[in-house]
Amino acid sequence: MKRRDFLKVSAAGAAATAVASPAIAQSSPEVKWRLTSSFPKSLDTIYGGAEQVAKYVAEMTDNKFQIQVFAAGEVVPGLQALDATSNGTVEMSHTVSYYYVGKDPTFAIYASVPFGLNARQQNSWWYQGGGAELGNEFFKKSNVIGFPCGNTGTQMGGWFRKEIKTVADLSGLKFRIGGIAGQVLQKVGVVPQQLAGGDIYPALEKGTIDAAEWVGPYDDEKLGFAKVAKYYYYPGFWEGGPTVHAFVNLDKWNALPKAYQAILSNATVNANTWMAARYDMVNPAALKRLVAGGTQLRPFTNEVLEACLKATNELWAEISAKNPDFKKSIDAMQAYRSDEYLWWQVAEYTYDSFMIRSRTRG
Repeated sequence: MKRRDFLKVSAAGAAATAVASPAIAQSSPEVKWRLTSSFPKSLDTIYGGAEQVAKYVAEMTDNKFQIQVFAAGEVVPGLQALDATSNGTVEMSHTVSYYYVGKDPTFAIYASVPFGLNARQQNSWWYQGGGAELGNEFFKKSNVIGFPCGNTGTQMGGWFRKEIKTVADLSGLKFRIGGIAGQVLQKVGVVPQQLAGGDIYPALEKGTIDAAEWVGPYDDEKLGFAKVAKYYYYPGFWEGGPTVHAFVNLDKWNALPKAYQAILSNATVNANTWMAARYDMVNPAALKRLVAGGTQLRPFTNEVLEACLKATNELWAEISAKNPDFKKSIDAMQAYRSDEYLWWQVAEYTYDSFMIRSRTRG
């Protein structure tokens, strides 16, 4: 190559670099967001999902996209997280959509409803079965877009001061449980009580309530329920696989560069996996400690479960008759559940049942 030609090529390359650099800089702007959680820092696993998102996003953007996480009450109360995101007070929130059934019961379907999907089925429906499209079509009405960002797995049925053997034992029972699950249990005689996490222990201790549910062994142990209620029931049939969502203000989401949208979306997937894996790791040891300390494990009887399933189906029919959004979503979820359990009874259930029996035989 002649020296003159080489200089021309070099000059062209330099010019291209000079043009490209600003374009790269423009596609990776400095962005600082605030995220409000519905959970206190003391519940490190469920609160930790939001911290994981912030960590992943910062690392994948060389700290150019930063998300500051605030615990419940630091910006707004925990149960106002969605509202704060919807109206632009914050860019993001980390919450459970069933907290907002007072606005519309459809919100519950994308977190967990009684006798709904388990954790793996929730993810399957959302990521592969059309749940994301249905969910975000509905969430758009609140000016947010949602992403699964954690799952506790099937929860426990709660702490009771007396044994529950029959449906009659539920009559008049003051039970800390809210949302759509409370409406189901109300049909079988329960008196639902909506209490914030910090108010549950003193109410149970004083006898203001007779029972309370929260999450599972790890979180429940932290809140000290075993000190004031002896019987620990399972399963929490109203939360077979509750999804915790990251909600993003729709205007803020649309303003993000496409690369940042992809990074944030993938960060929520990572956090979704992290939370479920961590609960599976910490719950067994916590359950052992609780039982060693005197906690009495009790399963809900089939009589109780069947009565609650019947009440659930009645409630779905009542709500569907007057709420088209709910009907569209619940019908889709139930159809997906039916096919999922057709498959699960063949392989998953058979395998797990055998392994559980093998473990008990030693």
